[in-house]
Amino acid sequence: MSALGGLPTPVAMAVLAVDSRCTLGEGIVWWAAREALLWTDIQSSRLWLHTPGDSVTRSWALPDRLGSMAICTSGALLLGLAKGLCFADLDASTGDDLYVTGAATAVDPDVPTTRVNDGRTDRAGNFVFGTMNEDEREAPLGSFYQYSATFGLRRLNLGGVHIANSICFSLDGRTMYFCDSNSRRIMRCDYDAASAGVANVREFVAFGPQQGKPDGSIVDSDDCLWNAEWSAARVRRYTIDGRIERSIALPARNPTCVVFGGAEMDDLFITSARQEMTPEELAHTPDAGSVYRCAHLGIHGVPDALFKDS
Repeated sequence: MSALGGLPTPVAMAVLAVDSRCTLGEGIVWWAAREALLWTDIQSSRLWLHTPGDSVTRSWALPDRLGSMAICTSGALLLGLAKGLCFADLDASTGDDLYVTGAATAVDPDVPTTRVNDGRTDRAGNFVFGTMNEDEREAPLGSFYQYSATFGLRRLNLGGVHIANSICFSLDGRTMYFCDSNSRRIMRCDYDAASAGVANVREFVAFGPQQGKPDGSIVDSDDCLWNAEWSAARVRRYTIDGRIERSIALPARNPTCVVFGGAEMDDLFITSARQEMTPEELAHTPDAGSVYRCAHLGIHGVPDALFKDS
């Protein structure tokens, strides 16, 4: 375990990549087949796509807020909308609206104050995600789930959560990382994809009271974890033993999620949010809520597994 004391000076600076100015940019993924980035503006119910090669950016309106998503083996998208999972077809979408092909399953139908939040495919191609409770009392009414075409929706035995985040997996798929952002701790546990079983829950890193909150995470080809630190304007890389190895600074105060992409999978892309920023802060950083990039890190990412929908 490692507490965030004696923090190193950031070794790199991320720069603006896509001036999208999302209210709550989140859930960024790299679509290798299209050489494109996908992310969501949760509060605006909008899906964004950007291809770095030609700098083309598009966006589509969604039927509800999108917390996270997965690219499917069929080429479809699995969307974690606020109260349910559904599939969408990007190529069949015309105009401003994304073409949603059908619902997969409802999520937390008996808990009206929760919505789908962070999620990512495990190494076996199942979609693992969590929900968050939006009620102002901040009770831990959310849950962590695994969804697969074979077994449907299965709740992971990780207890209740207020804001589920930081979901990612070790290279061998046997360790799951996750957090409740308000706890300021990233946890890890043993994970079995076949049974949706979890065990041996323990702390990975603890954030000090003066630090930010853990948001979205990803694991690189060295099995190190990168985490977007909400309110702290930085992303940090942690070794497998929880040691801070490096920091990436960015001009936006609220980074939310990270992904590796690009031709060599060595560019780090970071979404951000405009929420919880004062008018003065927004005036000073007008492009907050956009996507930022730290190029050619000399460290390579690992593509997420495709969701096995067929």
